[in-house]
Amino acid sequence: MAMYNDKVMDHFMNPRNVGEIENADGKGVYGSPVCGDMMKISINVENDVITDAKFKTFGCGSAIASSSVATDMIIGKSVEEALKITNKNILNELGGLPAIKIHCSVLADRAIRSAIYDYAQKTGKHYAGLEGFDPNEDDDNETADQKQI
Repeated sequence: MAMYNDKVMDHFMNPRNVGEIENADGKGVYGSPVCGDMMKISINVENDVITDAKFKTFGCGSAIASSSVATDMIIGKSVEEALKITNKNILNELGGLPAIKIHCSVLADRAIRSAIYDYAQKTGKHYAGLEGFDPNEDDDNETADQKQI
């Protein structure tokens, strides 16, 4: 049985930012065929700052905790700052996850990028942090930055 620290348990038992933003500026969905977890993140953006983020996650406690902390991390950040957040940052913010659950932080990272990608497509904006990002790319093609510890 995986052992979780207090912060992971808190974000799992009391997740922040649960739900969906109606008429969101950007929506991203990402799932893992390996484990069956699915994350949907919606964002609102004003003056290139993420003013709100919500999530819906179908998955394990690690996936819910990763979604919760990831949305906390991006609210109030500029789009470019949010794009610099990696799965390793999410792991660090959570205080770590069991090795078998690290992929959950990658899902949160990719769901955020997918929501920002959607926003950029809708608004015609270009962000350096999205260069080379393909929201339809599967886990087998993770960048070196997303590969794990």
